[in-house]
Amino acid sequence: MLRKKIRWLLPLVLLCLWGCQTSVEPLPEQTPPKAESRAQTQSAAPQEESAPVPEESGTASQVEFTPYQAPEFLDAVFEESEAQGENGVLLDLSKTEEGYVGVSAQSEKRLKFQVLMGDSTYTYDVSSGGEPAVFPLQCGDGSYTFRVMENITAEKYAVLYSTDKEVSLKDEFQPFLRPSEYVSYSRDSQCVKEAEKLAAGQEDALGVVEAVFDYICQHITYDKEKAQAVSGTSGYLPDPDETLSSGKGICFDYASLAAAMLRSEGIPVKVVFGYVQPNDLYHAWNMFYTEESGWVTVEYQVESNTWNRLDLTFSANGADAQFIGDGENYANVYFY
Repeated sequence: MLRKKIRWLLPLVLLCLWGCQTSVEPLPEQTPPKAESRAQTQSAAPQEESAPVPEESGTASQVEFTPYQAPEFLDAVFEESEAQGENGVLLDLSKTEEGYVGVSAQSEKRLKFQVLMGDSTYTYDVSSGGEPAVFPLQCGDGSYTFRVMENITAEKYAVLYSTDKEVSLKDEFQPFLRPSEYVSYSRDSQCVKEAEKLAAGQEDALGVVEAVFDYICQHITYDKEKAQAVSGTSGYLPDPDETLSSGKGICFDYASLAAAMLRSEGIPVKVVFGYVQPNDLYHAWNMFYTEESGWVTVEYQVESNTWNRLDLTFSANGADAQFIGDGENYANVYFY
């Protein structure tokens, strides 16, 4: 059964979307995109009239409400005691079954961290000062290669340390239920506390998704100045709490905030980078998963027991109808 339907308001003003383009670098950088619509949620189908409930004389009928119960908070932590490496590099591969890898590295030069599995390659900037970071194993089970590389010229990198490991996840959702560099939060984050308050008023996971969706749409607006500042650059990382407190951000900020809030409540969420037609717009959005009946979002039907797209940037800010389509205009490239 469908639970909700999202209907798009199509204002005449098309927001500036050029800021979502990215430059090409020798290594496959994943640069921050940006973009923008306004949505309302309402019942997907008319509600059936319920039969009157007998009441005791002088007593109002009561509907029993059981609030959503989030599962145990799942964290992602770099364990130096479990790490191995050389040339100033430490890799923590002790929690791969939980969907993430930790890295710490020191160098006087710029560093990159790569996660390779099959035909997929994910390349990240990492701190050269030894600050630890965690990254998801989003390619599922299989043989992974991890390597840290040091910049030696403007366009070339040399491998400082490389190792392989066969990964078997506890389940496919593990990488998308925890914090990472792209979705940064902790138990004490303000966005986590806000999500907890929103979840307390809902009966199930789908209700939590809806409440978080509505909250972000009402409280966060698109930041055109930031979009211009980070356009064509790499290395930008969102801060969900900063997005929440400032009330503005680019599409990467929207997607990261939504993922942080929902993951903290035990709901699997992906941050997706890709392209939206017709203008080949580089953009970020979310996919979420619940076992319950899904939504209708954009103009395509969302199914139960599968991953469903959620584009908060478009929903919150208003975009021309050409960007909405039936979902086929979205091309997924990277998942985090």
